[in-house]
Amino acid sequence: MKKYLLILLLIVGSLPGLKAQDGEKIQSLKIAFITQKLQLTPDEAQKFWPIYNQYDQEIKALQLNDKNGPVIENEEKLLNIRKKYVASFEKVIGPQKVNKLFNAERDFREILIRRLQKRNQQRLEPLRR
Repeated sequence: MKKYLLILLLIVGSLPGLKAQDGEKIQSLKIAFITQKLQLTPDEAQKFWPIYNQYDQEIKALQLNDKNGPVIENEEKLLNIRKKYVASFEKVIGPQKVNKLFNAERDFREILIRRLQKRNQQRLEPLRR
């Protein structure tokens, strides 16, 4: 399992900046990361990903449409989307894996943010000298 994380980190670290196609790469890495973290069987994956994609589209729509709205209200809307999908996720992957799902999403975001911050610092180093 640590081997997969290392490979994922290396791939994320090699992304050459965020462009439209990088969004697709990041999405692919996210799918691989979540699949590995949840240890989805082929049957689970086949049922899980269509539900997850709907869930993810709702979250992205919220983030695009309400990004300038009150933070507390946006957080509440995000929580409501998650609550809405919990039962659907539990039917496919069970309650333990649902908890792992939300943790895996958070972990992926943190890894991605750290890598982007590190890359930005490396780009700024020559300018500071």
